[in-house]
Amino acid sequence: MKKVLLSWACVCLVITGFSQTLTQTIKGQVIDEQSRTAVIGATVQVVGIDPPLGGITDVEGFFRIDNVPIGRQSLSVSSVGYEAAAVSNLLVGSGKELVLNITLKESLIQMDEVVITADTEEKGQPRNELATISAISLSVEETSRFAATFDDPARAALGYAGVQTAGDDLLNEIVIRGNAPKGILWRMEGVEIPNPNHFADIGSSGGGISMLSSNVLSNSDFFTGAFPAQYGNATSGVFDLNLRKGNFDKHEHGFQAGLLGIAATSEGPLSKKSRASYLFNYRYSTLAMLTDLGLDLFSEREEIVFQDLSFKVHLPTAKLGSFSIWGLGGKSTFTSVPDLSQGDTGFEDDEQTMGVAGITNVFYVSDDSFFETIFSTSYNKLSFNYDSLQQLVLDREVFIEDQMRFSSFYNHKFSARHTLRVGGIYSKLGYDLENQFWNRRLQRHFVSLTDEGKTDLFQSFGNWQFRANEKLTFNTGLHFTRFGLNGKSYLEPRAGFKWNRGKHIFSGGFGMHNRMETIALYLAQQEQEDGSFRQNNKDLGFTRAVHGVLGYEKPLGSSWRFKTEVYYQSLYDVPIWPNDTTSSFEALTFSALNSFEDGYTTFELANNGTGRNYGIEFTLERFFSKGFYFLTTLSIFESRYTGADGVERSTQFDSGYVFNIVGGRELKVGRNGNNRLGFNWKILSSGGKRQAPINFAESTNRGFTVYRYDQNFQLKLDNFFRFDLGISYRKNKEKTASVIALNIQNLTQRETELQRFAWGSDTQLSFIPNLSYKLEF
Repeated sequence: MKKVLLSWACVCLVITGFSQTLTQTIKGQVIDEQSRTAVIGATVQVVGIDPPLGGITDVEGFFRIDNVPIGRQSLSVSSVGYEAAAVSNLLVGSGKELVLNITLKESLIQMDEVVITADTEEKGQPRNELATISAISLSVEETSRFAATFDDPARAALGYAGVQTAGDDLLNEIVIRGNAPKGILWRMEGVEIPNPNHFADIGSSGGGISMLSSNVLSNSDFFTGAFPAQYGNATSGVFDLNLRKGNFDKHEHGFQAGLLGIAATSEGPLSKKSRASYLFNYRYSTLAMLTDLGLDLFSEREEIVFQDLSFKVHLPTAKLGSFSIWGLGGKSTFTSVPDLSQGDTGFEDDEQTMGVAGITNVFYVSDDSFFETIFSTSYNKLSFNYDSLQQLVLDREVFIEDQMRFSSFYNHKFSARHTLRVGGIYSKLGYDLENQFWNRRLQRHFVSLTDEGKTDLFQSFGNWQFRANEKLTFNTGLHFTRFGLNGKSYLEPRAGFKWNRGKHIFSGGFGMHNRMETIALYLAQQEQEDGSFRQNNKDLGFTRAVHGVLGYEKPLGSSWRFKTEVYYQSLYDVPIWPNDTTSSFEALTFSALNSFEDGYTTFELANNGTGRNYGIEFTLERFFSKGFYFLTTLSIFESRYTGADGVERSTQFDSGYVFNIVGGRELKVGRNGNNRLGFNWKILSSGGKRQAPINFAESTNRGFTVYRYDQNFQLKLDNFFRFDLGISYRKNKEKTASVIALNIQNLTQRETELQRFAWGSDTQLSFIPNLSYKLEF
């Protein structure tokens, strides 16, 4: 392996060759942070360029700067009546123009125009201006740059405080502050979407491979607690994703090929008379190439194929505001053919189809007010078939969920101090669910779930932002939820503050949150002795949570910062076994807080469970500067729950600590330094997951593993450790740019324990490489 890496580095250095000074265009729009209206006459300058380069925004807030040298560049942005802003270390390449959306905050102190440098930038802040704590902005470049992220936001989030892998490295499920992965909310373009991952299970938040692509994503926000009032149906975390707009006056394209598939991207203007644009990305893949390389990910009798498409069409109008038509879809299949020579007779066929599309309208009522309205529709189908020699169906599951959503909010900026946002979301939830299995003893099929129909979910929210002065900001709000299936309603207050004293930043957040289970759980039917069916969980309520967070941040010069947050989360109304009369310790110690996904059960559950997560997080970060970045985080926490037996225990995800190190070095290569050679690494370390101890005596007698559920989750597995490495080489030519990259997940091939049995253990994948080539033109 060392020889391979050294050879790779040498090849990158040799092929740098001779180069010329290359330039590119930086353009975009500057808008008001609260009202989103254009900032006219703002000055945008490239920092440290001689002769000076810059531009002035026009009546629509747009600017354009030509002939910017490629490489890392920083911008300063200023305008009369606004606080100055900066954007640092932008990667300017020769293959595509750099299109930016920059927001300015209106100053509370009237002043003349000022000129700033990048040193005054508030780095690492989320896009959502209503967020005060436990939130970060995931930039597109970070998602692509971090080692072994495979352009996946969930894998990129693993480097941040309080975030750890759920265990199986083949999947991208993450645990946030000890919460189960299923508590995460995925949003795109301002509205909830189904799980955007291939090979996902019903009710899960992750999967094997993300459907998302950095080729079409804009910078997005990631929340780990105390979410603002506009976010509902989440108790763990929120991914708030955005698609970028295509280039509005130049056609640009991209092609990417790697061991995980091939992809094509295109964008450009739709009309010369407006700034209408299109953008799309399509990917197709089969993982057979990894098997051909000798990697034991799948057997030769297994086949995996997936494809996905994402797009956005932006249509500005003169009188009706702007419209965006957007979408994301993917399809994945897994097929397993039995080896008859080994006595196998079961054929397995899994299929997932997910699609979401929407239309968004932003209509400006005045310079201080606008409506944002979204209509979206989604479809998610998960099917599983297991049969014997393709003759007798042994197990069949088909889960179809279709959803239509109408979301609208009104935003009004009363002044530089006061901004109000109120809105509502109506969701029509359709379902068609079926599950049946073959009972070998009775020699007949049993139906555990069969139902179809529709129900609805209504959410509304209000958020008021008050800027007491230029240093102190308060955000308060309410979120209301009503579930049409059983009439359950919830009213939840949210609040947050941020006090920026320059060298010291204090912040805090409080909120009540809830999350519904999957429709399948509410509608699962249990067959009675008379042949009738009963829905045991139709009246089940939502899991509730109260989040409290306090934070402190200290900038350390222009490029470094130290940050710490302490949090406490109280969870209640958690689905558990309804009483303590059963003799089954597996039932008595059951809690939905230990589930990776919702799934369904025919057994009756009750909202009598509780839980709590509490801990402290430390972050030391060097933002990308002078070709180097560094991020290290330490989280110390406990995650506890109480089941039907009334005993408080560790949850499955109570690993005790998470310690991560992420870093990278970028070198200028080539005669004029036009090209870039990058080395990126990531170290993930945490305590082991938990499970029930094994009763070895009973296991020996019965011939299979028997667990001690009376001591559930008291056995702590081996600590988790993973080292990822990425090497990339970017070559810029006059009209094209190419990137060749090698990313290796789990370079040391450590096989951490996932689950322990009486006669062995399941372990994580030992080694996942991805060699890719990307061309921009």
